[in-house]
Amino acid sequence: MNWHTSILNAAVLLAAGAGPAGAAAPADTPQDYAYVAPLTTSARQGVLQLRLPQDVYLHARSADLDDVRVFDATGAALPFALRNPAAQRHTSHRSLPLKIFPLLADPEQAGPVALDVRTSNDGQLLSVQWRPERQSVAGASQRLTALILDLGGASEQRPQIDALRFTLPAGLSAYTAEVWLDTSDDLQHWDAAGTAELNWLSNQQAQTLASDRLNFAPRRFRYARLSWRSGTPQLFASISADELLQTDVAPTTETLVLPPGPGKFAGDLMYTAPLAIPVRKVGLQFTSSSTVLPVTLGIYRELPALQVGQSTSWRFDPVLSATFYRITQDGKERVSGAVDIAPQHAARWALRAAGAAGVHPALQISWEPASMVFLANGKAPYSLAVGHPQAAPAARAIEQVAPGFTVKELKALEVATAAPLRLQREPAAQAERSVQQASASARQRIILLWGVLLAGVGVLAFMVWRLLQQQATKPGP
Repeated sequence: MNWHTSILNAAVLLAAGAGPAGAAAPADTPQDYAYVAPLTTSARQGVLQLRLPQDVYLHARSADLDDVRVFDATGAALPFALRNPAAQRHTSHRSLPLKIFPLLADPEQAGPVALDVRTSNDGQLLSVQWRPERQSVAGASQRLTALILDLGGASEQRPQIDALRFTLPAGLSAYTAEVWLDTSDDLQHWDAAGTAELNWLSNQQAQTLASDRLNFAPRRFRYARLSWRSGTPQLFASISADELLQTDVAPTTETLVLPPGPGKFAGDLMYTAPLAIPVRKVGLQFTSSSTVLPVTLGIYRELPALQVGQSTSWRFDPVLSATFYRITQDGKERVSGAVDIAPQHAARWALRAAGAAGVHPALQISWEPASMVFLANGKAPYSLAVGHPQAAPAARAIEQVAPGFTVKELKALEVATAAPLRLQREPAAQAERSVQQASASARQRIILLWGVLLAGVGVLAFMVWRLLQQQATKPGP
């Protein structure tokens, strides 16, 4: 490779470095974001969570929240992940009294006992006694062998039970026994449910320490049979069942009311919304007390021009059709509720209603804010930042922020709180600054590119001059 080729290669590499690949990446410091808010956190935890406040969705520039960050005191960005909220299950118990039917037997009797059971039409247990051929001899003493318990209720309404609680009869303060529980729906087929050791201990100060609960896997049944494996059988004063109640608690929602404006098509109403909001519910708010309005709610989509020189067009994509109302009847007001939709991001919502001239309802949108799980590995205090039009996505997978954490542990993470967002730079000024930076960078690249081209021209001219000199010095034929 001669020196001419080396000069050309250097010129080519220099020109390549002056292209778009050589452009500087957007800055990512707290000063580059339009809004910031200090966070109140605990220094004792390495992983924290923050439920994103409403202001984040109002000022974010990206539908995917790409311009949301957590910075430490030195301005370093902290690793974080975004988690969508999930419904939580709330567990509680309700006490249900049981009807108690004692089973007595002669001490001399052994083996299974034949019973005569009487029930009502709805299955309610009325009595449990020996069959006539197994009645005890007159005057013979009997002892308690088991208890039959009736929960009551129709078969389709049987509750789910996961424990029984026992109360000793009056005058008895100390008792110990091991009991066994079987359950049944028809008093003929029995299933083992569980066993427990019951204890009541008391001291001289009349204080009692009790273990009065028999726990088992949740199940539904109508009848139960309690027998003794050790200890003296006892007719308890009362026995109650713990009904397991589980309800799903919906995640916390945020709501925003949007005023109406003229639409792009005749008869339409348009509502401008923050793009970052993942709308899950929509509703209408009327000013008039007697309004019924069938509507179609949709989203404007911008379509590219079909030919060069033509302007772009807009398309209306329906999302839902429903009837909203506000009616006063008999002194009471009836108002339509919000309607669930698939999560949608839109900067413009359009409402179409036939035959409703003069009715301009406000649009109510609701969403479930996400939670930010971040690694508190920087120098406190921390701050939340949002509003950077050129920010690159920074959210990570939850396994890269909180590895090994279970779903239960993630829900139990300590919650950081954010102060109200503070405007540190007008969004228009920030956009203008970004445009100025991009323009300056483009000018620098153009100047550098022209310099490279001129240098290349000079190299080529020098090479031509050298060739001419070599031709002139060669001897003639």
